Amino acid sequence: MDLLVVGAGPAGIAAAVSAAELGARVVLVDQGTAAGGQIWRRRAGEAAPRAARSWLERLERSSVRVASGGEIVDVDDGGGFVLSAPAELITVRPAATVIATGARELFLPFPGWTLPNVVGAGGLQALLKGGLDVRGRRVVLAGSGPLLLPVAATVTRAGARLAIVAEQAPASALGAFTRSLWRSPRRLVAAGVLRAGFLGTRYAAGTWVVRADGDDRVREVTFTDGSRSWREACDYLAVGYGLVPNTELARLLGAATGASGILVDDRQATTAPGVFAAGECAGIGGAPLAIAEGIIAGTAAAGVAELPRSAVAARARERRFAARLASAFALRDEVYRLADDETVVCRCEDVRAGELGGVHDPREARLHARAGMGACQGRVCGAALAAARGWSEGAVRPPLFPIPVSALIARAD
Repeated sequence: MDLLVVGAGPAGIAAAVSAAELGARVVLVDQGTAAGGQIWRRRAGEAAPRAARSWLERLERSSVRVASGGEIVDVDDGGGFVLSAPAELITVRPAATVIATGARELFLPFPGWTLPNVVGAGGLQALLKGGLDVRGRRVVLAGSGPLLLPVAATVTRAGARLAIVAEQAPASALGAFTRSLWRSPRRLVAAGVLRAGFLGTRYAAGTWVVRADGDDRVREVTFTDGSRSWREACDYLAVGYGLVPNTELARLLGAATGASGILVDDRQATTAPGVFAAGECAGIGGAPLAIAEGIIAGTAAAGVAELPRSAVAARARERRFAARLASAFALRDEVYRLADDETVVCRCEDVRAGELGGVHDPREARLHARAGMGACQGRVCGAALAAARGWSEGAVRPPLFPIPVSALIARAD
């Protein structure tokens, strides 16, 4: 192959299609069963979102080979990518690579966050798309960022009783951001449509979750607005504090990363030779930015010197919008300090916050208490502890995802 694209969300699809239409032989690898990523995920038989249709149709018409249900788990000494397919391990050696691994939700621990039916905001949306029945159930939604709006509309449309949408950002910041949307009338209209989808539910700015209580599942949530506290009964609590770029593969390849994700130049090239990055893994900014970056990365990876001007202009515009968005929904200090000594901070290894006293970095956390050594390999607790304690990113070690023992045995034979 000429190009390996890892991740079939908007950025990966745009990169793969753009390169293939320029004559490159492209393989697109994705964990999911169908192209689209989390943002364009849909139920079986359900029509794709309008924004996705043209890209999915172009992908279908293109020469791109799509390897669904696959994961890149390692990089060998010769620079080959080890693909878990998943029953076997295959080594592939592309001429160039585009990393479009997207992002995951940021979870910040608070007392009761491990109770059954406490999930991420994006996690709840994925469960609903997968067929979760919430009709008649009382749902509470909290956290921060624009993702809360489509999740709230989806929850309401699914027949749940949405009790409250709690946004931790202050009303003043939200008001200033909303007024700035005169520059983006389409986004203003889209936000209005989403808000209309749960018009009967209170949207509380400057409000955040303090704790959750229950028995065999969550039963009620305690909120605060900084001056008073109150409780809300619920059957489901969904909390999400934005997104964290997935940079593990890039770091395994030796590419430089920063606080915002994988570092790239104007051609979306990373510091690793022949490796490009696009989408949320290179900085959180939404689907339009991911598509623009994907087009540029695919074009550059295909060896074309001149980049599409429309994509370059769109990237600049969307990055400016992403900066305003990040400023408006910046997290307050209080949400980082909610965990008490008895709060589990590493769910895989059942490590409590009190066990990490005197620990100063991810390595010490692993050695001292096994935090970050479970099945998720620190993807949840690592990001939470880094955000709350100012730690740097921990070391990346293969395999990046769990591998079936049978696949390892087959490879050894």
